[in-house]
Amino acid sequence: MSQDNRTRLKQRLESGEIRLKPLTLPQRELWETSPVPAGDVSNHICAFIQVRGLLTPQGCEAALQKVVDRQEVFRLSFLPGKDQPMQLIRKTGKVLLPFRDLTPSQQQPEALEELSQEIFSKPFDLVGGPLYRAEVLRRAADDHVLVVAIHHAIADGWTLGVFVQDLFAAYVQGLRGLHDALPPVPLSYSDWGATERAYWQPAELEPRATFWKSRLAATKPLWSPPTGPQVASGERRRWVAHIPADVGRAVRELARRNGATLFSTLLAAFQITLSKWTGSDDILVGTPVANRNKQAVRETMGYCAGIVPLRGQIDRTRSFSERLQEVQQATVESFANAMPFAELVRALGIATSPGHNPVFQVRFALQNHPVPDISVNGVSLQLRMRSTGTCRFDLACEITEEGDSLEMVWLFRRDLFPLDDIQNLNRLYLAVLTGVCRSPEILTAALMTTL
Repeated sequence: MSQDNRTRLKQRLESGEIRLKPLTLPQRELWETSPVPAGDVSNHICAFIQVRGLLTPQGCEAALQKVVDRQEVFRLSFLPGKDQPMQLIRKTGKVLLPFRDLTPSQQQPEALEELSQEIFSKPFDLVGGPLYRAEVLRRAADDHVLVVAIHHAIADGWTLGVFVQDLFAAYVQGLRGLHDALPPVPLSYSDWGATERAYWQPAELEPRATFWKSRLAATKPLWSPPTGPQVASGERRRWVAHIPADVGRAVRELARRNGATLFSTLLAAFQITLSKWTGSDDILVGTPVANRNKQAVRETMGYCAGIVPLRGQIDRTRSFSERLQEVQQATVESFANAMPFAELVRALGIATSPGHNPVFQVRFALQNHPVPDISVNGVSLQLRMRSTGTCRFDLACEITEEGDSLEMVWLFRRDLFPLDDIQNLNRLYLAVLTGVCRSPEILTAALMTTL
C-alpha cells in the first residue's frame, strides 16, 4: 500500500468512516481452503425474488437503503493484508437498484435466464465493494423479478431469507409513509464473528479435531481428480430434476417410521447410490449447516454457515432400515462435533490445491432454511434460491422441498462428468428411493443388484 493510501486509511479510521475487523471463521474458509480465489464468480450466491404488486423505483431504492443501513455486510468489503485480508466496514453505503423493462421476447424463460446470468456472472470488486448486486426486471406494471447476486463471503442461504423479510418490511413502511430506520439487528455480523473467534479456542477445537482425525482416517477419493492448467477453473454445469410428490411423501413416511430425519433418509439413499455409481463402499460427502442456533443471529445477514463432512461405509449385508439407523447416528455425532472448516483442514494437516476441496469431492445438501413467501398491502414477495455450483466440489446434489415433491439440483464439473452420466446418477437415486420406500427391509446387496 502506498504512503498516500496509508494516510487516507488512517484518516478514515480515525473519523469513524470505516472500521477494520478480522475475517470471520467462515470467511477464512474462502481464503484458506477454497480451491479457487475468493474473487472467483463461482462464489456468487444468486436468487430470484418474484414480486407481485405495483412498485416504484424510488420506493424500492428507499427500501433497499434501509436494509443496507441495518445489515453491515452490505457495507463490507476486504482490505488486502500480508497474511490475510481484513473486513473493511463502512459506516454508510449508497444503494443502486436499476429497473429494466422487459420486452415480450425477453420475458421468455431462456431470455430471462440469459439476462440473469449477466447479473450473476459479473465479478465483484472485493476491495471497493459493494459485494452485492440487484436489478429489478419488470415484466408488467404489477409483475417483477428482483435478481440478486451476493458474494458468499457476506452471505449464505439463510441470509437471503433475512434479506427478503427486511426488504419487504422496509417497503411496507414506505407504503405507509413511515420513514424511520429499521430496528438494529440484535447482533451485527462482525460482533457475531468476534463471539465465534472467542469461543473456538484450543480447549474446544482439540477434542473435535481428535474425533475428525479418527472419523476421516484413510479416506480415499471417489474418482481421480483432474489435472492440468485448467483444473482450478473447471466449468460447472447445473441440471434440475425432481422427486415426484408420491415418492416424496413415501420418503417422509419412511423417515417417520424409523425415527430418522428427512435429511438422514435422503443421505442414506444417496450414499448407496454413489456406491453403486462409483464402485466404492466408502462414501464421503460434505454438507452445509446453518450455524444459527442462537436467536440473536437469526436476523443477521452474513456468511455464518459451516461445513460438516459425513462418512458412510456401505455394508451390503445390512438392510436399508439398519443402514438408516447407522446414518442417523453418524450424522448426529458428526454435527455434534462440527468445527470451523478452516480449523478442521488445519487439524487434519491437509494441503490445499487448486481446483479441489481438501476434504471431500461431493456436496450433499437439503436446503431447509427459512424461505419466506410474504404478502400484504397488495405486494407479495416469493424467494427462489438458484444453485450455481461453486468450485469447492466436483459434484453436488442440492435438494429443496417443494410441497410434497422435492427439487434436485445437480451441479457438476463438465471436465469430469458428461450430462448423460449425471442423468444416469439421477435415475439411480430415484430408483434407490423408490425401492427402499417399497421395501425398507431389503438388503443393500439385493437392492443394488436391481439397479
